[in-house]
Amino acid sequence: MGWGSRRIDEAAAVCAAQFPAIGLIWWIRDQLGDDYAYAGAGGGPAAVALVCLLVVAPLVLPVLGLLHAAVQVLPAQELAHRAARRTRGPVWAWHLALSAVLGVAWAALVLLLWDWPFTTTAPLFAALGVLPVLGLGWLRRRTGGLRAAWLPALLASAGLFLLVLLGGVLATVTGIVDEYEPPVLSDGQLTGVWRGAEGAVLRLGAGGRADLTGLPTEAEPGSVDPNGASPFAVCDGTGTWLLDDKGGHDPYGDGSEGRPGVVVRLDDGCGQETYWRIGGTESEPELFVPFGDPDAPDVRILTRG
Repeated sequence: MGWGSRRIDEAAAVCAAQFPAIGLIWWIRDQLGDDYAYAGAGGGPAAVALVCLLVVAPLVLPVLGLLHAAVQVLPAQELAHRAARRTRGPVWAWHLALSAVLGVAWAALVLLLWDWPFTTTAPLFAALGVLPVLGLGWLRRRTGGLRAAWLPALLASAGLFLLVLLGGVLATVTGIVDEYEPPVLSDGQLTGVWRGAEGAVLRLGAGGRADLTGLPTEAEPGSVDPNGASPFAVCDGTGTWLLDDKGGHDPYGDGSEGRPGVVVRLDDGCGQETYWRIGGTESEPELFVPFGDPDAPDVRILTRG
């Protein structure tokens, strides 16, 4: 069974229809998560970025829809017809099941290539096939050309987007979704190895000692070119650390209180005392520092390694 132009148009349309709502969900999730406080101008630029994405959406969405259809929805439909001929199950049920299987297979591939978390990507990729499969079943009962596929998809996409937007606003206003709070970590929970980009390693010992390898640190005044690529010093060596659960050492805090973090001091002359703020979640904590310009910082993040 070949892929005719009409089937490709329909599959691309129903796949593209869900991406604006998915993008909005992703954006809302980022806004409700850790914004790395004091590391930027807040929601204004994010809102501008969202508007820009909506402007370019008519150019991008057909391409995304066609790509998604080609790698998941259409192959699953082809396999579903073959499976239905050998069994008594309905084609649409096979299509749903096989689309989910292909989604899980793609999640396994990206795990191998880019180390994306399989427990997150597998259900997400599997779910991406649900609405397109149902949409194709509905379009199959209609007649018409290109317009008959894309016009209903456009209306459905707008409806999904508004539904997600309304749900996000209501969840925030009613308090169903709480404002982000950084995790509360003890000395024991902070003890261990933390790793960052470009081989950065911070080992926090139980006795308050610290070992650093390629770690970004606050640079000495005047030692870093303001027009340079790195607004921080990279240091190796040893030092000390302490938990500041009140945020008194937070350089962006309000008086004696700020965001809880870890104070790291080096023994030699490389860099200055650096305040690593606590972020992430209880299960996946992070330490981070926004270096450089507060309006456009270079945020460096460490995770448990």
